[in-house]
Amino acid sequence: MFVKLCGLRTEQDVATAVAAGADAVGFVFTESPRRISPEAVRALLAGVPEGVLSVGVVHGISAAEAGALARAAGVDALQLHGDYPREAFTELMGLRLLRATSLTPGTEVRTGAFGEEWLLLDSPAAGSGERWDLGALATSTPTGQWLLAGGLSPDNVAEAIAAANPWGVDVSSGVESSRGVKDHGLMREFVAAARSASAH
Repeated sequence: MFVKLCGLRTEQDVATAVAAGADAVGFVFTESPRRISPEAVRALLAGVPEGVLSVGVVHGISAAEAGALARAAGVDALQLHGDYPREAFTELMGLRLLRATSLTPGTEVRTGAFGEEWLLLDSPAAGSGERWDLGALATSTPTGQWLLAGGLSPDNVAEAIAAANPWGVDVSSGVESSRGVKDHGLMREFVAAARSASAH
C-alpha cells in the first residue's frame, strides 16, 4: 500500500513522515492553511531520502504557474488538484504528474488518461477532512496506480482500504491536531494502520 502524507510544513513533519515509512510527502503551494513557499520546500527536501517521493500540490492556478512552482521547489512530482483540463497535463509534459479530482459521473477514472502517472480521488471539498460515498466506486472502478483520499484517519483507513481497494492512500487533515498543524503521533498511526490493512 502506497502511503502519501500531505500538507507538511516543518522539518519535524518531514522527519516523522520519513521515519514512519511514508512513500510520499506532499507540500501545498497554493491557498490553504497548509500553504508553504517553494523556497521553504527546497530546504525541507534535504530531509527527504532517495526513494521517498516529494510532491508539490496546486489548486486553482494555471499550468504554467504550477510548473514554475514545482521547478522552483525541486519536487519530484506535481499534483494538479481540481478541474484541470487535459491540456494542462500536456503543457506540463516532462514533469511527473498526479491528477487529483473528485468522483463525479463524468470523471475519467483510468490512471494515465490525461498523461498523468497517478490518479487521486478525493472528496469534493479537498483538504476539508470530509468523507465521501465510496459506494460510487462500484460503478466507476479506477484502474492503475490510484490513491484514495478524503476524510481518512488512523481510525478509518483500514475500513476504507477494504471498501475501495486502492493502490494507495493520501491523508492531510486526518493527521492534524488543528488546521494545518500535523500531529506526529497520528502520522505514525496512519502509516501503520494503512500498512496493516494492506497486509490483510
